[in-house]
Amino acid sequence: MKDELLTVLTVAEARERLAAHLPSELRRGEKLPLLQCLGRRLAAPVIAGENVPGFDRSTVDGYAVRAQDTFGASEGLPAFFTVTDEIPVGFAPDRELMPGEAMQIATGAMLPPGADAAVMVEHTEEAGQGAIEVLKPVGPGENVLRADEDIKAGDEVFPANHLLRSQDIGYLAALGELELEVVVPLSVGIVSTGDELVDPLKKPLPGQVRDINSYALFARTVELGGQPVIYGVVRDDPQLLREKLQRAYEECDLVVVSGGSSVGTRDHTADIIASLGQPGIVFHGMAIRPGKPTLGGVVEKKPVFGLPGHPAAALLSFELLVSPLLRFGSYQSIIHGAPPIKGIISRSIGSAPGREEYIFVKLQPRDGAIAAEPILGKSGLLTPLVEADGIMRIPLESEGVAAGSEVDVYLFGTDYVL
Repeated sequence: MKDELLTVLTVAEARERLAAHLPSELRRGEKLPLLQCLGRRLAAPVIAGENVPGFDRSTVDGYAVRAQDTFGASEGLPAFFTVTDEIPVGFAPDRELMPGEAMQIATGAMLPPGADAAVMVEHTEEAGQGAIEVLKPVGPGENVLRADEDIKAGDEVFPANHLLRSQDIGYLAALGELELEVVVPLSVGIVSTGDELVDPLKKPLPGQVRDINSYALFARTVELGGQPVIYGVVRDDPQLLREKLQRAYEECDLVVVSGGSSVGTRDHTADIIASLGQPGIVFHGMAIRPGKPTLGGVVEKKPVFGLPGHPAAALLSFELLVSPLLRFGSYQSIIHGAPPIKGIISRSIGSAPGREEYIFVKLQPRDGAIAAEPILGKSGLLTPLVEADGIMRIPLESEGVAAGSEVDVYLFGTDYVL
């Protein structure tokens, strides 16, 4: 294991090392009622079994007509129609519309057979009892929603792995999809270690700080559709840490421990992970900044990660290594979601070749473009995390970016993959 210590790998290499020891899919599926599926990922595609709305309907209050009967109509020479019926919402017309006829229709009501358009009521005038004049022509299909115009039977409406939102639940209800096969969220055991840490519920003594990482990683796990379990703060005591990690490993699908991943006499995380089972540590060190001392391990096909203690580095390492597993169940099936936006970097930033550098940035409009302002600060500062709108990456081979250059910015809150 000592040979692995801080022999840094690229992000791609780290994922490959881990994937070699992990199942091709960490997740499993289950069937749930639709109303219990919000925030869950689909385990299988959803194929529409029927058309929606399922019938031709009017999108306006007015009159159902045959479009060809309105051709040439104008205020000076209106088209005359006999009104033969009224169609309310929720009822099917009981007769066919004949040439020269119109039926009064409400928004959302079903078009009668023979009708192919609807005239807005404001484009008509009454012409005596049971008759109207149409003052403006309509084309076939105008002011009408066709039976399969919203959803067509046989179409894939959502792919596998789609994260279900509130609007999606309503959409699926329209299809009558009241039971779905969804992914069982991966449970993530979260452990923080360090003598300086205290539970956020407690007031820190001089020299102590509240445990930030457990709460931040908990929240990020929820955002990604996982199920977080906080195991609390553990002192820099090898035996206590081993007991806590053993418990988290036994109870969860994967484990993250923040703090104790750097090289030092009091940092025991790597040794303890290695002792839990085979193959143990598969790498220790990544060619990234922040987050170089990140370690990855696998214990009997379960991933275990050692993240840096600094919150920005911990969140970044989590994003690079844990996020893909929560979203896709493996590193082999990553789909690169929302693309980054283009921003103009406001100042030059140097970077050492051979590592990927991640910079938090704040966005603001400037001279018709989007300016990306780097938020730089001393290690340990928390404010840059909350001031930033997104994150940019300086590639491995780059020596930095010059002020005025165009850069890619991954916006927080979007489904990006770094």
